[in-house]
Amino acid sequence: MLNPTGSTPPNPFQQAQFLMSCASLDQCPRDATAELAFAGRSNSGKSSALNALCGQKALARVSKTPGRTQLINLFELPEGSGRLVDLPGYGYADVPERTRKDWARMVGRFVEQRPNLHGLVLIMDCRHPLTDHDRQMLAWIAVAGRACHVLLTKADKLGHGAASKTLLEVRRDIAQLGVTAGVQLFSSLSHRGVDEARVALTTLLTTPRSES
Repeated sequence: MLNPTGSTPPNPFQQAQFLMSCASLDQCPRDATAELAFAGRSNSGKSSALNALCGQKALARVSKTPGRTQLINLFELPEGSGRLVDLPGYGYADVPERTRKDWARMVGRFVEQRPNLHGLVLIMDCRHPLTDHDRQMLAWIAVAGRACHVLLTKADKLGHGAASKTLLEVRRDIAQLGVTAGVQLFSSLSHRGVDEARVALTTLLTTPRSES
């Protein structure tokens, strides 16, 4: 996407830097800094999406083994303008049941109780959207009244027709769940939708949080 001058708009997340990792909600910073959290199923491309949005190759660690992100990882933006939060991936089967429940409890508490949270970026693999775990996340988002933007990642893996069909179906299904959310196709590999997502995410981060 180009601005009126014909050049690529500046990346508001380019200077994001790792701040800290937290094993629980209680360890997160206690201040008033606005936060935007990334959530998604393990192996949905969450870390790759975060890196692409920030224009950095290794800000969020990308593991070949799903389920490795077990902490809340926080990244700060310059001059106290906000924070990006990488939440633990959910839904990976090859971990103990107790671990999966602990992850779900941590993510659910963050979504429902974190006062700094201005919005959620929900990551779904466009080839396998709206899993049971995604629907649980959307339920938490609805209960907490959080703003949300959905990235259908790995869009380069589908043809144009299939990707467009998936986009329409996900938009319809999310609306039927009673959640108001932007939904778009995204590819960390081809950079499809990256500029569009940056605009949407900047809006989420800078819009005053609803107290409802």
